[in-house]
Amino acid sequence: MENHQFRGGIGLRLWAAMVGAVLVAPTLIVIPLSFTGKRSFTFPPEEWSLQWYRNFFSNPLWRDSLLTSLQIALAVAVLATVLGTLAAMALDRGRIPGKGLIQGLLMAPMVVPQIVAAIAVYAAFLNWGLSGTLVGFVVAHTALAVPFVVVAVSTSLRGYDRGLDRAAAMLGAGPFTTFRRVTAPLIAPGVLSGAVFAFVTSLDEVVIAFYLQSPTLHTLPVTMFSSVTVETDPTIAAASSIVLVATTALILLPQLLRRSKREGKS
Repeated sequence: MENHQFRGGIGLRLWAAMVGAVLVAPTLIVIPLSFTGKRSFTFPPEEWSLQWYRNFFSNPLWRDSLLTSLQIALAVAVLATVLGTLAAMALDRGRIPGKGLIQGLLMAPMVVPQIVAAIAVYAAFLNWGLSGTLVGFVVAHTALAVPFVVVAVSTSLRGYDRGLDRAAAMLGAGPFTTFRRVTAPLIAPGVLSGAVFAFVTSLDEVVIAFYLQSPTLHTLPVTMFSSVTVETDPTIAAASSIVLVATTALILLPQLLRRSKREGKS
């Protein structure tokens, strides 16, 4: 029986590894392409060079796009984390009429096709004077990112022992002190995961950003999309590799922190 379970575990792991390889391998091809020494996308590269990375960081178009994306993503991460955490706590603890409907509306940006959302945002922001502005990008991306924070924080709150709140109240702690000293540290991993997903969602978003761009304000994904449609510039491979490595590291960060925390307790 034990031997049968062991073989089943190995098979499941092999299957998971194969699925992961099929999903990830095409993405990883872009990394060697970014080190090519020629102005082509030949794989494997015949010559190796860092010139496309130098071009990425020295070209004002690419550099300014990266800085704009980072500015927007950081603002979105902060704003979406605050709003999403408050919304998740209100849905978990508040006696709100129509809670299911409100939760569905909060999750709507995750299921609405992005092209539909982009057209709606563009039409609304054009009337409000937000199209082509930094504030417009932050507001639109925050609406997309809030559901990810709500899901992450709600998951943490489901495993939260409410008896800790009652114990803190019995010891004389007020609601704010209880949240700051008890609740916040326990749901911090969920909040951190939500913040990371919000940052990555904004950093990778291209459809809405394409509609909201202006001649002087555009994000890195929009610059990448424009580059690949008008010319063959291997700088896009360097840009893609940087985004790929950065987003992968950010997504793995909460997992590594959780693992180190568990190992520290054991």
